[in-house]
Amino acid sequence: GLFMSLGRVLTAMVTPYTKTGEVDYDKAQKLTEYLLTHGSDAVVVCGTTGESPTLTVPEKDKLWAAVIEAAKGKGIAGTTDNETAFSVDLAKRAEKAGADGLLAVVPYYNKPPQEGLYQHFKAIAHGADIPIILYNIPGRTGINMQPETVKRIVDDCPNVVALKDSTGNLDQVSNLRKIMGPD
Repeated sequence: GLFMSLGRVLTAMVTPYTKTGEVDYDKAQKLTEYLLTHGSDAVVVCGTTGESPTLTVPEKDKLWAAVIEAAKGKGIAGTTDNETAFSVDLAKRAEKAGADGLLAVVPYYNKPPQEGLYQHFKAIAHGADIPIILYNIPGRTGINMQPETVKRIVDDCPNVVALKDSTGNLDQVSNLRKIMGPD
């Protein structure tokens, strides 16, 4: 499907900076090319590894454009925030920049209920037409997205194609597999 065309090794890349603290867009392109020729099937730009919470929107726009150009069809943009409307706007901006997919993290700090998670991701999925990877990382967000919520999102949002699960909970992953099926 859409997701597997991106490959199996999707590397969350750092955001390079100059010595004076500016984003180094040229180095970001070189890093993208390096990763894609050294074992990565695709790259994730502006994830938390890439310090997305500290980047301004204009920096994200320029960074997405630079990395997506260098990635040549293998660029996934981390676009979410803990505020839904802003996350939808970021998703649209990344799609316009040419992103091949989006990484959408569970809203951090707010600790929404499962219904809130469903509504958040549904809004993002309906705001973008490219593949979306959900990202569940309760150690950083303070909330665990339950398998039933993931299934509900996937059932209602055809462009949600994958889950990055950082729970470390194999029972939860087994339950997710059981309710989601083999795909």
